[in-house]
Amino acid sequence: MADNIAMPEAGMPAPPFEGVTQDGETISLDDFKGRKLALYFYPRDNTPGCTKQACNLRDNFDTLKEHDIAIVGVSDDPVAKHRSFADTYDLPFPLLADEDRTVLGSYGAYGQKNMYGRVVMGTKRTTFLIDEDGTIVKVYKRPKTTNHAEEILTGFGIDSK
Repeated sequence: MADNIAMPEAGMPAPPFEGVTQDGETISLDDFKGRKLALYFYPRDNTPGCTKQACNLRDNFDTLKEHDIAIVGVSDDPVAKHRSFADTYDLPFPLLADEDRTVLGSYGAYGQKNMYGRVVMGTKRTTFLIDEDGTIVKVYKRPKTTNHAEEILTGFGIDSK
């Protein structure tokens, strides 16, 4: 896989994706046509920041659902680890297991990043807001883990108050 593939930007078509979730189901971008989608990439299951982000989305899932916003999380963790993470924190949305980093690569969400002052290879915490037609409307390159649902609503032009 090439390092640091260009990240798609707002106004571009969302790259197609397909993968297996924690429940063993195969999902793809096409499954979300006609709905808003927040596709979020995160480094690891069961780490502090990733857990805060997932729980924020869980706690605000009903509000996001009211606005017809689907949530899909993606990391390179395997299905079994996603299943444990989703079960432990009662996550009501799919987590895509992208072990070969194909989806991460097509969204430019894997590559060099700065971690505690060191340059390392890894998943870049990034969220893509995709409209009903499959167009990226907003990219959050460093989403707030404890307030991410509000960012998603705002990014789709929805007053979160």
